[in-house]
Amino acid sequence: MATDTEHRIRTGIGGWTFEPWRGGTFYPPGLPHSQELAFASRRLPAIEINGTFYGAQKPATFAKWRSETPDGFLFSLKASRYCTHRRVLADAGESVRRFVGGGITELAEKLGPIVWQFMPTTPFNPDDMAAFIDLLPTQQDGLPLRHVLEVRHASFRDLAFIALARQRGCAIVFTDSDKHPCIPDTTADFVYARLMRASADEATGYSAQALDRWTSVARTWSEGGHPDDLPYVETTTTRPTTPRDVFVYFINGAKERAPAAAGALLDQLGIEPLQ
Repeated sequence: MATDTEHRIRTGIGGWTFEPWRGGTFYPPGLPHSQELAFASRRLPAIEINGTFYGAQKPATFAKWRSETPDGFLFSLKASRYCTHRRVLADAGESVRRFVGGGITELAEKLGPIVWQFMPTTPFNPDDMAAFIDLLPTQQDGLPLRHVLEVRHASFRDLAFIALARQRGCAIVFTDSDKHPCIPDTTADFVYARLMRASADEATGYSAQALDRWTSVARTWSEGGHPDDLPYVETTTTRPTTPRDVFVYFINGAKERAPAAAGALLDQLGIEPLQ
C-alpha cells in the first residue's frame, strides 16, 4: 500500500459473485467464475463476505479463499444471523461458538473484522447487549479477533452504547444511509464504514465531490482524527486520537457501481492494488 504508516486504509466491496460485474463492467469478458476472487482481490484490498451470514462454510472453503488471494488482502466476515437475529441476544453463546469455531481461522492472517449485524427491530437493551458482547472471544485458535457491531435501530444512538462498545473494544459500523442510524463515534482501534449511496448515474457510483469528501474522511480516521461534519452521539472533544486501520466498503445502493467506487477511492488515496 502507498501509505507508509502502520495503519492502513482499505476499500472494498460486498462479495465477488454478482452478475452485473461480469462481461466487462468489472470482470473481463469471458473470465471464468472460478477466477473472480483472484481478480477482485488484485484490484481491491478487502472484501466483505456476506454468505457467512446466511449459512456455514466449510473450513476447506476458507482455506481455498485464502490461497486465491494475495499477501496483505483481508476478508471481513458477516457473522451468522443465528447469532444476532434472536429475541434474547444473551442466549447466543452456542451459536457464537459454532461460528467462530467453524473454520474461519483457516483464513489466518487474511481474517479481518467480524461484523455482527442485528435486526432493525432490535432496540438497545444495555444489559442484553453487554451480555452478548461478552460472548465474543478475543481470539480463536491463537488468532486475534476484531469485532464490529452493526446496529439498525435508532435507539442505539445512545451514549451508553458508545461507552459499552468502547469498553469492550468493539467498533460500531458507520453507515451512510437514510435507512439505518448513523453512528460515527469511534470505539476501537479501527473504523468500519459501509457507504450505501452509490448512484447508477455516476460511472464511479459517487460524484467527484463525494469521493473527495470520503477520501478526506478516510484519511482523517486513519490519522486518529474525527471528521467535523458527522453526526456524533458524543459531543465531547476528548475522543480517542490514536491512528487506526480503516475499512471503507461500498455496499448496496447501485451495487453494480461498487467496484468502480472502491477503485476510485483507492486511486484518490494513492494506494496501489495488491499483487
